[in-house]
Amino acid sequence: MKTDIEISREAKLKHIQEIANVLHISAEHIIPYGNTKAKISLNVLKEANIKKNNLILITALSPTKAGVGKTVTTVSASLGLNKIGRTCIAALREPSLGPVFGMKGGAAGGGYAQVLPMEDINLHFTGDFHAITTANNTIAALLDNYQYNHINSDKALKQITWKRVLDVNDRSLRFVTTGLGGRTNGQPQETGFDITPASEIMAALCLSENFDDLQQRIERIILGYKLDNTPFTVKDLGVGGAITILLKDAIMPNLVQTTENTPAIIHGGPFANIAHGCNSVIATKMALSTAEYVVTEAGFGSDLGAEKFLDIKCRVAGLQPKATVLVATTQALKMHAGLEGDDTKKPNMDGIKNGIPNLQRHIENLQGFGQSIIVSLNKFHFDVQDEIDYLRSWCESKGAAFAVNEAFAKGGEGAIELANKIVDTVERNPSKPIQFTYELNDSIERKIEQIATKIYRAEKVEFSSKCKTVLSRIKKYNLGNLPVCIAKTQYSFTDNADIYGAPTGHILHVQDLVINTGAGFIVAVCGDIMRMPGLPKEPAANGMTFNNGIIEGLS
Repeated sequence: MKTDIEISREAKLKHIQEIANVLHISAEHIIPYGNTKAKISLNVLKEANIKKNNLILITALSPTKAGVGKTVTTVSASLGLNKIGRTCIAALREPSLGPVFGMKGGAAGGGYAQVLPMEDINLHFTGDFHAITTANNTIAALLDNYQYNHINSDKALKQITWKRVLDVNDRSLRFVTTGLGGRTNGQPQETGFDITPASEIMAALCLSENFDDLQQRIERIILGYKLDNTPFTVKDLGVGGAITILLKDAIMPNLVQTTENTPAIIHGGPFANIAHGCNSVIATKMALSTAEYVVTEAGFGSDLGAEKFLDIKCRVAGLQPKATVLVATTQALKMHAGLEGDDTKKPNMDGIKNGIPNLQRHIENLQGFGQSIIVSLNKFHFDVQDEIDYLRSWCESKGAAFAVNEAFAKGGEGAIELANKIVDTVERNPSKPIQFTYELNDSIERKIEQIATKIYRAEKVEFSSKCKTVLSRIKKYNLGNLPVCIAKTQYSFTDNADIYGAPTGHILHVQDLVINTGAGFIVAVCGDIMRMPGLPKEPAANGMTFNNGIIEGLS
């Protein structure tokens, strides 16, 4: 089979206005970036249409290091639904350059289920990530300037908590010291970098409803603490308007197309293991206002992305998925059974059966939210029929529909079964109103414990001594009604990436709490998760070249 980039290069793309026409978006509301991608004006949002159309969530079981194909499945479901005559948009996050040049090599789907132009989407795109990086770091520069000019005065800050960001995996920047070289170079302080998808600016943009809401969220961001221990915010710094101006284009969703010229909206890109893992509220609502079906993914397994999609995004934005697609692969199941490497690609019914507890845990969790579920098996060439038949029978016995997805190799034709199962579920057995994991009036400790015990099946939660100071601040400044966003490994229900399957009775170790008043949630950092990832031993960048104007190596 051809490589992803070969398939994308051979696709005949339509002018972006033709794609907009499918959604009845006129030229006055489109801001083209070349011929094949565009920004969409916020004026396109039609609130009246949002609730009557169908939102479909794509999530997954606990993934392998290569993933399980959520983006492929999201694009596949969109292709399949359009193929059977339903107007459908794929609503996706934007790829981060860190994973593109690190482990993944690309994040625009794969095979014949891609969003295009793939090279542009993976590389800089329309500049949204750069705008967020610039906004974040402009705050840092203005904050350091404020501290420099108020040193030794009663306006100086006792503590600065704001970090800089960069959209590159760079472990060397996790902990740095700035302001060295004498007083004219600033005040020395220990700080560090996060990756851009972990920036609170990213989360604030993705959860805002409009430009005014974005500015209010930015102004609420806590940057540090004054000498009297009260919070110091962007509003106190007096730069909320300036920072929001930097995001005037980034707030508008991006319109592109799939390998079969169906519409896709791509916007925002918080990671689900260190942030809330969903595309923007604006993009999701815009898609719902213009298409009968919208399929959107939440990052990593359902214990991370789907939990945050439902407990944070849907709660904040008033969204209600009509069904949830849970992506699985035989490889991932066998990995959860303890098999490794090429052994996960070999027929092994015991491996399937022994790995199923992980899938079962995800099904039970989603059903606990009130979701109606379709398990979608991403089929690979090495999959055997008896294992597929076993999975189909097992899933149906658990009250979950089952479909085989072959769109990677066959395009929309390979996703017709999945599309029909989605429509059948929406029309016959739609999801119930969301049963949230916790109540907003629960304490922060209680919210984390609810997620840990209900979703991860942990026995208890242990908070580090570092958390005590933050918890006291949360209580003192009446921030306890915010939702929580767990930052932990994506590979396990525990905070240990090496524990596979469906463990129970473990301890969730909360190492730190981060107050994100702009985003509107409290981040609980668990285990040894890093908000600035490192590169693998063999980065994907090593295989990328640019020959005679042709990019090679993206996937």
